[in-house]
Amino acid sequence: MDIFKLTLSQMLLMFLFIVVGFGLRKGKILPEDSDTCMSRLETYLFVPALNLYNMMTNCTVKSFAENSILILYGAVIVLLAMLLAYPLSKLFMPEKEFAYQRNVYKYAMTFGNYGFMGNFIALGIWGNEGLFKYTMFCLPVTLACCSWGMYILIPKDSEKSMFKNLTSGLTKPPMIALLIGVISGFLGLKQYLPDFLLNMLSNASNCMGPVSMVLAGFVIGGYNFRGLLFNKKVYIATALRLFVLPSVMLIILHLLGTSKEIMTWVLIAFATPLGLNTIVYPASFGGETETGASMAMISHTLSVITIPLMYLLYIVLW
Repeated sequence: MDIFKLTLSQMLLMFLFIVVGFGLRKGKILPEDSDTCMSRLETYLFVPALNLYNMMTNCTVKSFAENSILILYGAVIVLLAMLLAYPLSKLFMPEKEFAYQRNVYKYAMTFGNYGFMGNFIALGIWGNEGLFKYTMFCLPVTLACCSWGMYILIPKDSEKSMFKNLTSGLTKPPMIALLIGVISGFLGLKQYLPDFLLNMLSNASNCMGPVSMVLAGFVIGGYNFRGLLFNKKVYIATALRLFVLPSVMLIILHLLGTSKEIMTWVLIAFATPLGLNTIVYPASFGGETETGASMAMISHTLSVITIPLMYLLYIVLW
């Protein structure tokens, strides 16, 4: 099955980069604080470049008009996921003193690795046309991930008001780049930019995935491997992320008479493993990374089985 081959090849690629990061940490080839350096490169350079280039390229008046239904469904689904994440995260971390870890679970219950892994699957099975439609569906997901998602993953300053904490989160480079990209896309400014600048943004965007995986391996190498592997809460979160939540979404959409195309994009976007931002942003801003490291390791490993299985069940049932 194509999706099984794609998932396996993607996992092998990710595993290779993670092993490299793990070896760099265990072999003491890089300094112990290199995770901070890599995460800040992600936050201040590679992620802004990705946001700017993607929004500038895809967020145009024409693309909005032609794919409005995909964008609308993407917005509704991600909003539903965000609403479900609040009560679910409290089940994992009911104590108020673990509010930050609760936010990590909140992010995990909302977003999967819809970008790096989802794009790879969409491109591999449906080609460039399918990837473009998938990108349009994920546009609201990206907006939510880079705004609300980033806000909840940045550790809060208890001395600041909620408004100041929110402002601080939304004025970081990834969000600024996202807004500039949206405006540039609507105004069609891409055609006026020199090719070397566009190539620079594209190349910097391509660095985001590999560096985040090396970072994940580096962070995992700093913890007790057994402790990461036997975190029971992460297994429950992984089951919700990979199977339960996407299944609920698909059942609801089927009952509402939603087209198979949209249901397919929902499956690809929301049945993917827990994203690596639960490592990138906490490492960049001094947050706790152990929970995110455990999530990345366990969910990406199990997704080799669950993604093809979910896709097979989807084909058989609908």
